[in-house]
Amino acid sequence: MSASGEVVYLVDDDPGVREALGPFFQSLDIQCVGFRSADEYLAYPRTDEAACLILDLQLPGIGGLELQERLMRTSSPPIVFITGYGDVSSTVRAMKCGAVEFLTKPVDTSALVSAVTASFAQDRALREQRADLSSLRRHFALLSPREREVLPLVISGLLNKQSAALLGITEVTLQVHRSQIMRKMAAGSFADLVRMASKLGVPMARTEPVFSSGSQSPKG
Repeated sequence: MSASGEVVYLVDDDPGVREALGPFFQSLDIQCVGFRSADEYLAYPRTDEAACLILDLQLPGIGGLELQERLMRTSSPPIVFITGYGDVSSTVRAMKCGAVEFLTKPVDTSALVSAVTASFAQDRALREQRADLSSLRRHFALLSPREREVLPLVISGLLNKQSAALLGITEVTLQVHRSQIMRKMAAGSFADLVRMASKLGVPMARTEPVFSSGSQSPKG
């Protein structure tokens, strides 16, 4: 692996392409691992820190577009297509499924390097997002059932007395739950908590007035 942990995975059944692009990427200090088929790639144990998957459109067995669609449900690296048999429908299909670039053979190496560089940046950003979301889910799992009821009310901007009235608890109890939520979620501020909840898909509560002078006092 290169010092930066960046790896290009090249899936092409043409040995000439693999033999040409492998040394080319090595000259750029980028590791390149070649495969003759999609099955070979799928069986390979990845250990990269950032990756780009270069796919030929026409492959024995599982084709390039089919592999792309399968990998959409996984944490696959960004994909760059190279092919000698490109057509408009294939290009559109590949790009709609998120391909970074669709290049025809013989490949323009400058365009390929640009696409690979963009893929590495995209992959690192996606990994960071997944790691952040995973951390948030671990923190969210620490919340008690009651705290998970309180969270949507808190992020909606309701007053403590309003949230307490909705849950039938005292305002002091609500404040304790709110403090515990901030601590368990490791939120530095209310704005941080709102951003965290948004990333987790926690819906905001309805904010119609729920507390008035004629309301009964909530129970502890």
